[in-house]
Amino acid sequence: MIHSLTDHLGRQLNIPAPPKRIISICPAITETLFALNLENDIVGRTKYCIFPKGTVENVPIVGGTKEVNIEKIIELKPDLILAEKEENTKEIVQVLEKIAPVFVMEVQSIEESYRLIKTLGSLTNKELVADQLITSSKTAFSALLPKEHVKAAYVIWRKPYMVVGGTTYINNVLHTLGFDNPFVQGNSRYPAVTKEELAAANLDVLLLASEPFPFQEKHIAEFQSFLPNTKIVLVDGEMFWYGSKMIEAGPYFKELIERTL
Repeated sequence: MIHSLTDHLGRQLNIPAPPKRIISICPAITETLFALNLENDIVGRTKYCIFPKGTVENVPIVGGTKEVNIEKIIELKPDLILAEKEENTKEIVQVLEKIAPVFVMEVQSIEESYRLIKTLGSLTNKELVADQLITSSKTAFSALLPKEHVKAAYVIWRKPYMVVGGTTYINNVLHTLGFDNPFVQGNSRYPAVTKEELAAANLDVLLLASEPFPFQEKHIAEFQSFLPNTKIVLVDGEMFWYGSKMIEAGPYFKELIERTL
């Protein structure tokens, strides 16, 4: 049976119901598929799809999130490919849709992460499990006690320094935790900033993420040299993934709030 569906970008697709050979080119989507008990239906993933550890390694790698191995994907004969607007490029989607339907999702907020989980459940006849994941995620986040008007920036890159801007899932999480991000203005979702701009922001907290640039303890002194009055904290960037990671992230964020007091 074929269903005609609309993806998150408004594109009309004809998708098998349910699909049985799924390729995911977005790490958070891959992890969520496993959480939906679809391990037998996932035939391809990216090299960045590293969760759940101990299980995902059994799935063939088809490249990265920005470059894929077209020949390998054709060989795997997918009946559905899952992508995400920010994580994957328009060019990749255009190439892959010649092979199989490509359902593109978009996640810029916690609510849209719940939508992603619900969509995956609908696509794969796992609605009940999806609803359970959403309930567990909401429970994990409801236990948080947000800070109040603490000015914070989330750094993702070095040389140049890059921070999280507006219209991103990470920024929405920061807002939920009670952090005010001074870099939400402008067109860039991940703006490059200078030392001077960081200093002028009068930050209470600077969060250094473990990905995509692997910030470590040794980098704290670098930032402290021009942000002497700012609390600098290393954070696990993987906890800021959307999808099923939210269940694990809830307790982590609770501890993060305490660490930044």
